Amino acid sequence: MKKLLTFSILISLIGLQAISQPTVYKPGEEVRYVIHYGIISAGEVTLELKEAEYDGKTVWHSKLLGKTTGVADAVFKVLDIYESYMEVETGLPVFTIRNIREGRYRKYNEVIFDHKTRSDSTIITSDLTGMHIAPKGILDIISCFYNSRNNVLPAKKSSLKEGDIITVMTWFTDELFPVSLKYIKTEEIKTKAGKIKCYKFNPVTETGRLFKTEEDVSVWFSADGNYLPVKIRFDIFVGAFVVEMTRYNGTVFPLEIRK
Repeated sequence: MKKLLTFSILISLIGLQAISQPTVYKPGEEVRYVIHYGIISAGEVTLELKEAEYDGKTVWHSKLLGKTTGVADAVFKVLDIYESYMEVETGLPVFTIRNIREGRYRKYNEVIFDHKTRSDSTIITSDLTGMHIAPKGILDIISCFYNSRNNVLPAKKSSLKEGDIITVMTWFTDELFPVSLKYIKTEEIKTKAGKIKCYKFNPVTETGRLFKTEEDVSVWFSADGNYLPVKIRFDIFVGAFVVEMTRYNGTVFPLEIRK
């Protein structure tokens, strides 16, 4: 179960407030990743963004799919799907789906976000736990990812200092879930496509169950106009999982790669 939990955390990262008209992503964007455990290829992750319709309105639909492959699939059988339907104008979520299959474990959850009825808060309705009142403009875990690319990183990149922490409250697994990223440094990392300059962050993690320290997860965002997550590394008790980007399509800006 520890490895299955790690896979769910990975999905959550591929993965803050202040929403505006999107400029760094658009429908048609698709990014693919491979998951390595040592020399073993353990899984694949796909993140795509398309135009769709929800409640009679045009929205942007993001789908994040993660699955085990090869030997890992024979042992663990993981297929996790997260979907978020977001307002085009604000980037706020209006409807989300979480569909989890990990071994014999199953969890399916649909959530509706009402940002308009109340002026001071968001009404959230879950098919599993009913109605909740959350802070105004709350994001789900997927829309948080897009908003951080479009607003937070562009706004803060010129003033980021080592040790700075960015935190946003999201709605995840039917509860308020704080997402915190600690800025480490800017560095160039090697990928199969070439060398990419990146911003390195450590998501602040809970120690004890999987991680020895709060900095055992690292994520690298491309330091160009796209702010794509290029690489993620998990250092856990049983070893290290590495998630690497293998393919991308439909980005707003050309990814800056040095051969």
